[in-house]
Amino acid sequence: MGSKRKMFITGGIIGIVAAILMKFGNPGNMGMCIACFWRDIAGALGLHRAAVVQYIRPEIIGIIFGAFIISYLTGDFKVRGGSSPLIRFVFGFFLMIGALVFLGCPLRMIIRLANGDLNALVGLVGYVFGIFIGVQFLKKGYSLGKNYEQSKVAGFFFPIFALVLLIFLVVRPAFILFSTEGPGSMGAPVILSLALGAVVGVCLQRSRICTAGGFRDLILIKDSHFLWGILGIFVFTLIGNLILNFNKFNLGFIEQPIAHNDFLFNFLGMTLVGLCSVLLGGCPIRQTILASQGDTDAGITVIGLIVGAAFAHNFGLAASGTGVPVNGKIAVIIGIVFVLFVAYGIVLGNNKKVSKDAKGVSANV
Repeated sequence: MGSKRKMFITGGIIGIVAAILMKFGNPGNMGMCIACFWRDIAGALGLHRAAVVQYIRPEIIGIIFGAFIISYLTGDFKVRGGSSPLIRFVFGFFLMIGALVFLGCPLRMIIRLANGDLNALVGLVGYVFGIFIGVQFLKKGYSLGKNYEQSKVAGFFFPIFALVLLIFLVVRPAFILFSTEGPGSMGAPVILSLALGAVVGVCLQRSRICTAGGFRDLILIKDSHFLWGILGIFVFTLIGNLILNFNKFNLGFIEQPIAHNDFLFNFLGMTLVGLCSVLLGGCPIRQTILASQGDTDAGITVIGLIVGAAFAHNFGLAASGTGVPVNGKIAVIIGIVFVLFVAYGIVLGNNKKVSKDAKGVSANV
């Protein structure tokens, strides 16, 4: 089987999973949304008090277990880190702000589009635009630096975290919050969500599909390999929705579930997401997979996502179906400016170091 066809089919499995999860109870156009699911988990842990988005999403637990187990069995579990962790945390934080202004991660953007939500098309243009800007920094020498081998115990953080979340989900202690209304109260059966999440974790770990990587490689090196995975997600989610969720398929801009019609901030929110994703080396779901297979830098990024979600809801930045609050608009603009400033500073610093090293070599000749 050709690599592109394999990538297309792997993406298709993820798309079918999304349609099935929506059929069995997940919120509209939210079969899978990594940003939303981490946001719900942050709420369940009491990190924010938005009562309608608090739930320990079993899909995230399944994804982590699936990626961890398959990476351990295949030798891909390698504990490395130490590559600009503070910057990764901050970029993860702002990535989540952009996602919660758009109302979805890049994966949900594709799923929304596959169920007829044309607002996601605006988001897609913004996402690719953000990636395009990020690629220009890569061309100029942007890099967060090398990572290093770390103690193996650090690599078990995320699998253990997932196990703790699973215990909380099953036992439901009083200090864990669960929504009784709104998107957080809607979910497919736990066993089904866990199992399908694990399938997605295995597929993504083995295929290395990344929504940011797909567009980045196409722009940077004219390689469409990963883009076939994204196309597979879209096509099979569309087919799955037409078969399983036909009564919920709605082509247009209005009356879309958990979405708004602010074109400018759908565009800018996803521009921020695309920019952060390419500068981090992966979209939210790729960061979650990497964290599960021992990458502590990706783990720091995911913690940034969780803190960003808590901050967004505690300080009124997150959008809703009624639109984007002023605080959210300001935060997205600040985020774009800040990330561009940091990326420029990194490029400047890296180039000065290269120039200094070259002079040192020349002097020693």
